[in-house]
Amino acid sequence: MTAHPDWRAVLFDLDGTLADTVPLIRRCYRHTMTTHRGRELPDELWLRTLGRPLRASFTEFTVDPAEAAQMVATYVDFQRTVHDDMVCAFPAALDAIAKLRARGARVGVITSKGREMTGRTLTCCGLADLDVLVTADDVVRGKPDPEHVLKGLAQLGLEGNAEEVLFVGDSTHDIEAGKSAGVRTAAALWGPFTRADPEGSRPDYWVADFEELLALRPGP
Repeated sequence: MTAHPDWRAVLFDLDGTLADTVPLIRRCYRHTMTTHRGRELPDELWLRTLGRPLRASFTEFTVDPAEAAQMVATYVDFQRTVHDDMVCAFPAALDAIAKLRARGARVGVITSKGREMTGRTLTCCGLADLDVLVTADDVVRGKPDPEHVLKGLAQLGLEGNAEEVLFVGDSTHDIEAGKSAGVRTAAALWGPFTRADPEGSRPDYWVADFEELLALRPGP
């Protein structure tokens, strides 16, 4: 064994981590709130739900499950019309993935997004070639529950090597899911959140850009 073994796999959150989708999310959220509430609500209200499945996010704004479902439908229908013109990969994301693979790491996406829109986002970003993909449609419990990450580990056959797997995400929900699954976690600071947001979740690493991410290695 080498003194500095490399990651067996690196798993990424999608929105705000690999894909620059925050402007899209903001626009869809504002459209949904205007449709159902007659006005836009402060951005910090939707931002704190980022990283959770849409249905769970909209329960923050209504106690009526039927209305939450209607909000999700409004959001998704509008998103379909504007998505492709507003989505791209973060600079250096594709290069970082290529370098991780060249080092022998498998790469996957663990996202709270539904499979349909995940596929469109990955295609727009040039990220469709993955070793594992787990979406909101593949689990019963969304982040911060670890089910997403555990399912990814199982599909890769790495349940017994969780400490050699890195999960990279921008939100508290990502970090909590990763830690509960037993993998190493890295908080990405190039998305919409500041360091203060996921700090309480105590990620194993902080990364300001993809170069810092590539410098990480598993260790004690």
